[in-house]
Amino acid sequence: MLMISAVLILAIGRFTNIDLMIEDFYYDESLKRFPWADTWFANDFMHSYVKNVIVWFGYLLISMTVLDAVFRWERISPLLRFRLRFVSAASVTVPAVIHGVRHFFSLHCPWSIDRYGGSAPFLKLFDALPDGMVAGHCFPAGHATVGLWLAAFLIFWLPHNPKKALVVFFAGIALGFTLGWVQQMRGAHFLFHTLWSTWLASLTILTMLTLTTTYLNKKASS
Repeated sequence: MLMISAVLILAIGRFTNIDLMIEDFYYDESLKRFPWADTWFANDFMHSYVKNVIVWFGYLLISMTVLDAVFRWERISPLLRFRLRFVSAASVTVPAVIHGVRHFFSLHCPWSIDRYGGSAPFLKLFDALPDGMVAGHCFPAGHATVGLWLAAFLIFWLPHNPKKALVVFFAGIALGFTLGWVQQMRGAHFLFHTLWSTWLASLTILTMLTLTTTYLNKKASS
């Protein structure tokens, strides 16, 4: 599924203009800006309040995991301890992977594109950056990672309830994608950027799960 979705995302980004179609919809040509960028919903609520709540929740989770590693709380079962550590690790690893990938690409954000009042040309993945043009490093979408790591909570329903685990996984992915879509409304990212963030988050979490499946099954059966 990951391989098929990667091919589909590449095809969407390379052979369609859906990115421009979406941003054209949200861009106001008469005002020469993205009106959603200044709204309370997109800027204050989704980009600030929701982000801060999830980020601080992640900090709390990591703090609990570190404290347990130091003081070893007896009330926490080995299986619960493993699950908490898995999600804590995902809260760091998923954003780190996506932000790390950004350094290798030079794509700009929509509001930096000349089509939307910026100075950079619109480029697709693997297009060469024109001489003298500063790299954008706006790809893949970073803000979506705020919610994408929550997909790692699937571990709490494994291995005993894989169907519910799958629902939780896609719920986390959907939340991250929604945060990414709001960024598209603000002119901060293209759809292509958000799709690759969701793909990388899925790859990271499923890789972590694959590497720990044996240990998880052992803890669940003990």
